[in-house]
Amino acid sequence: LGMILFIVSEVMFFFAFFWAFFTSSLTPVFNIGGVWPPVGIEVISPWGLPLLNTILLLSSGATVTWAHHAIVGGLKQEAQTSLYLTLTFAIYFTTFQFLEYIEAPFS
Repeated sequence: LGMILFIVSEVMFFFAFFWAFFTSSLTPVFNIGGVWPPVGIEVISPWGLPLLNTILLLSSGATVTWAHHAIVGGLKQEAQTSLYLTLTFAIYFTTFQFLEYIEAPFS
């Protein structure tokens, strides 16, 4: 029961973030100037580093699934290879995320 409540609370928390974002962006209020994004905020292009990070996350999800199937199938070498690849994706993602946060004009 505790785990179910935890998962439900996380889903609600995640939903609340999206609700707040869409409320702010689709119907901007007067105290941010009635425009989205607010005046003075420089928007990051989604086609650069954010797209690369998304690709890295999706790729790491695929490689960890590959590792899981290899472990279940008893293929030790294949499991190690896919886990190393997943770890490599994780290191690159974390590095690029750090660089993105450093370069962000509103950080």
